[in-house]
Amino acid sequence: MIGTALLASPALAGGLSAATTSTPAPVKAASARKALSTVGLPTGFRPEGITSGPRRTFFAGSVADGRIWTGSLKTGAGQQLTAGVSGRSLRGLQWDQRSHLLWAAGQDGSQGIVLAVDATSGAVEHRIEVPGSVFLNDLVIEPNAVWVTDSRVDRLTRIDLRPATGHPTGQTNFITLKGAWPATTTGNGANGIDTLWDGTLLLNNSTHGGIYTVDPHTGETKNILVKRGPGITGGDGLERKGHTLFVVRGNSSNAVEALKLHHNRNGWRATWRKTLTSPQLDVPSTATFVNHTLWAVNARFGVADPATASYQVVPLGKKVMSGIAPL
Repeated sequence: MIGTALLASPALAGGLSAATTSTPAPVKAASARKALSTVGLPTGFRPEGITSGPRRTFFAGSVADGRIWTGSLKTGAGQQLTAGVSGRSLRGLQWDQRSHLLWAAGQDGSQGIVLAVDATSGAVEHRIEVPGSVFLNDLVIEPNAVWVTDSRVDRLTRIDLRPATGHPTGQTNFITLKGAWPATTTGNGANGIDTLWDGTLLLNNSTHGGIYTVDPHTGETKNILVKRGPGITGGDGLERKGHTLFVVRGNSSNAVEALKLHHNRNGWRATWRKTLTSPQLDVPSTATFVNHTLWAVNARFGVADPATASYQVVPLGKKVMSGIAPL
């Protein structure tokens, strides 16, 4: 199935992003010499996605109103990048160094959208509507495309990019997930997404569990056998660093699983190496790897009053890779 992306001009996109909440005060920097135990987000922010940019910059998106917050993982200082929009919800985020665009997947009401936001000014450069989408959740960028998961529809959305600039071509395609992929009948299916160095896509499945490879040309999926460990259930965000894959578990209040990926004649395999945890974790949703440290965002799903709750980004072990022994 093939569809054409609906690209809004910057002027039109700006008209769609009128603020619905007052701008929160910037967060002041901590002492440069003091190690951060957490990085604070605005009260009631309700984060889900997180990604990182240059010089330990991070970006987090809100499922409450689609605001984007940016800050420093070195000092903790932060400020609002884009204002909230009534009915908007943002989830997966990733920054592209070619274009300096911050890509975000989510919804405007019932309409699935993917935004490309100038990471400096906050201007919405491209707004892409995804026809037939139900719950756009996460995304990953490769040289030729942005790939987006829809947790209620067993397909991936591909937004074509110009490799030289990282800007969209205006074409959107879809591939149906097949092969070993379990059909989604209730709950969330495809959630976190990442890539392998050979162009193969990686997915997890929130309801059925497991990690899957996806052929980006055909949609054919294969289950990755994971040796040892507690099992990969309730998968949310994925973050790969070299041969290490971090799986944020949405059904755990304080766990991120670290897997070691390897390939043999039988295909891709993984070995569980470590559970990363912290007393500061409170239902993490996604993570980003910066300066030898994995930073997870506390979504705090299920908190009694999300509108007044506090939210944080939590570091999981300085030089965390050194604690994962090679195979």
